[in-house]
Amino acid sequence: MITFIKLIIIGFLSGLILAASGKVIRLITGNKAEILLYNMEYMPVFKRWSDKWITGIIFHYMTCIVSTVVLFCMLIPFGWEMHIWPYILVYTAGSAALYFLSLLTDKPPAFNSFSSWFYWTFSHAVFGFAVAVLIRFWV
Repeated sequence: MITFIKLIIIGFLSGLILAASGKVIRLITGNKAEILLYNMEYMPVFKRWSDKWITGIIFHYMTCIVSTVVLFCMLIPFGWEMHIWPYILVYTAGSAALYFLSLLTDKPPAFNSFSSWFYWTFSHAVFGFAVAVLIRFWV
């Protein structure tokens, strides 16, 4: 149970790091890739609440927490749950593919913006690194 609680905290803290990296990228470059962290309008069930700012934030942190717990559990059978590279690879590759959900929304960024895709993917690599390091040294 203690491990589960630690994973929830790690998911939340790493979500903060992900949001901060997206915000820093936006402040430095003006690129709006970070908007995708909070956008739910392409999801049929959640779309009805997508106009409320708080639901996007809740969606972001719940996704970070759930993905942290689930990936940790999925890595246990392989004995990789304490290794750094699986987290970086899974979150980087997964986000690189999920970026193209931007095809389903009118909000920025554009699905064909290489810089937005790169910043989005890079931010998630940072997220994966944060998750892995926190797990490695705290769990």
